[in-house]
Amino acid sequence: MTEHEFLNPYTHGFARLAVAVPRNRVADPVFNVAETIRMYRETAADGAVLVAFPELGLSAYTCDDLFHQAALLDACERALLEVAAASRDIGAVAVVGLPLRVDHRLFNCAAVVAGGRVLGVLPKTYLPNYGEFYEGRQFNGADSALSTEVELGGERVPFGTELLFRSRQMPLFKLHVEICEDVWVPIPPSSYAALAGATVLVNLSASNITIGKSDYRHRLVSLQSARCLAAYLYSSAGIGESTTDLAWDGQALICESGDMLAESERFSNRSHFIAADVDLERLSRERMRQNSFGTSVQKHKSALANWRTVEFDLAPPPQVPRSLLRTVERFPYVPADPARRDERCSEVFNIQVQSLVQRLEASRIDKLVIGVSGGLDSTHALLVCAQAMDRLGLPRANILGFTMPGFATSGRTLAQAHRLMASIGCTAREIDIRPSCRQMLEDLGHPFDQGVPQYDITFENVQAGERTSHLFRLANHHNGIVVGTGDLSELALGWCTYGVGDHMSHYNVNASVPKTLIKHLVHWVAATQVLGDAGSAVLRDILETEVSPELIPTAAADGAEASAQPGQRTEDVIGPYELQDFHLYYTLRYGFRPTKVAFLAHAAWGDRTRGRWPEDELQPARNEYALADIKRHLGTFLYRFFKISQFKRSCVPNAPKVGSGGSLSPRGDWRAPSDSEAEVWLEDLRRVPESG
Repeated sequence: MTEHEFLNPYTHGFARLAVAVPRNRVADPVFNVAETIRMYRETAADGAVLVAFPELGLSAYTCDDLFHQAALLDACERALLEVAAASRDIGAVAVVGLPLRVDHRLFNCAAVVAGGRVLGVLPKTYLPNYGEFYEGRQFNGADSALSTEVELGGERVPFGTELLFRSRQMPLFKLHVEICEDVWVPIPPSSYAALAGATVLVNLSASNITIGKSDYRHRLVSLQSARCLAAYLYSSAGIGESTTDLAWDGQALICESGDMLAESERFSNRSHFIAADVDLERLSRERMRQNSFGTSVQKHKSALANWRTVEFDLAPPPQVPRSLLRTVERFPYVPADPARRDERCSEVFNIQVQSLVQRLEASRIDKLVIGVSGGLDSTHALLVCAQAMDRLGLPRANILGFTMPGFATSGRTLAQAHRLMASIGCTAREIDIRPSCRQMLEDLGHPFDQGVPQYDITFENVQAGERTSHLFRLANHHNGIVVGTGDLSELALGWCTYGVGDHMSHYNVNASVPKTLIKHLVHWVAATQVLGDAGSAVLRDILETEVSPELIPTAAADGAEASAQPGQRTEDVIGPYELQDFHLYYTLRYGFRPTKVAFLAHAAWGDRTRGRWPEDELQPARNEYALADIKRHLGTFLYRFFKISQFKRSCVPNAPKVGSGGSLSPRGDWRAPSDSEAEVWLEDLRRVPESG
């Protein structure tokens, strides 16, 4: 794959789509078509393969009884043929609105144009005839049409609402068009179009503006795109429409499966357009994943039998100007907007707390046993435990917190663990695991027992196993349950000690929470000051501590004095969590191939000055990653995720799922064989260039 191919969004299943709001003149098709063609060329030059124009844009919407004048109707048909002629050398589809005579009746229509032809014409189904609308006076509804073809420019053209338009070169690009009021009814035509296979839904609208209508359009378009698992493009008339009794704001929207990708300036006095790169592959994969979508297809199969598909040639541009036209969040699990981030943190925290409360009530147990390391994960789990006790009306002393220093425990994390437990008010104890670890190493005949500084995986796992073994026996002794602390990121990368290690617990509150989100959860609790100044201070110290398993000693290997800082850096081995969480999200949630994951990562992380950052002190460095580094770390992720770690995930403890990003429980989102290979993913990754 060349650098140009890799950087082209079309390579990765995207299509650049546009909505244009041209300045128009009432009953002046000559002016209107000139502006339409100008904007058609402009959007195509920007890399778009589709541009949608407003309802009745070739005539203007506000012609009223002028729609029954033959001169106007003739001029509109000539204007349509001009657009078709212009499309011969424009590599994009245009959807334009015009009044059209069919079978001695007049219809409010959308015409689809590409490659020098009118591909098809779709009439409006629902004609508003209430309030300020009088369309029933001029037009007929689509259901009254008899013909399935109409003659335009000497050619027979498909006519009807049940038309789809599919590109031969981009099979995921399948288009349907409805008009204004059609989406305001209980069951829009686009709902059936989506079931028939349309991935791109276009609405040509005029839609005058009144107070509150803009917000309603937002909700309407977002929900329709979400229900249909489709892209939805919405246009509305702007400057130039008659203001005899109405006003027009020219709002244009592009939405994808509920996500708003682009919105136009409103009340503009100039022609303008918006564009966004819509992820057609995402839409296809979501329909494949949500089998209820397929069930809906089956349920309405008879209604879909008469739909027609018009195939045409539309090749994606080999290069596009501008970078990817959509926001790719650096932290897919963490909203950049502070208000949404606080809301997310509150909801996740409450899911964890409520789940733990239910487990305690169901088991009729009133004590929790937890290992407290002074690091990030156990800190957050302890905060969840404290809130669960508060909700149950039990004393926090029923939380039995144990810090268990080993051969590599730093002075910093040990002190933080004690400060944290004091702030929370749980029962706090310290158990030095080094004597029991030495006994185990001696029993194994490990060289460390003879004074050899051999810090291998056995040395590390003896410590991790001893900690968990103590916790389970302490739970037996005190009639409690062990609360797990390991997070989603560690499960994904297999960064946990299997069995009697941090892999196991009676209930794990963190198992579907990624590391990047846990940081923000702890920060959110610190900001609330629920633990007072001292508690918030220790939480902030923990946030600034290097992530480390603390299992391999520093130079002061087994001395009495613990080192001041952790001697191990987890991210030196498995890669930066901020990047690996990104890779996890797009691999687990959408199943994208590695080349696409790398493309998205490059868009999000390739330039620190582009896009939004969470506005808090947790990202002072604001890292950026070259494509070669993204490729290397993604390779680490793919090998660990697909090749060596599934056996640990196949038998994880119970844990609540907190987000749509997925969990890795075999009882939930992820069922996979423990002995799979990773080669197909690694082979695809090799196609990623070293620079971009």
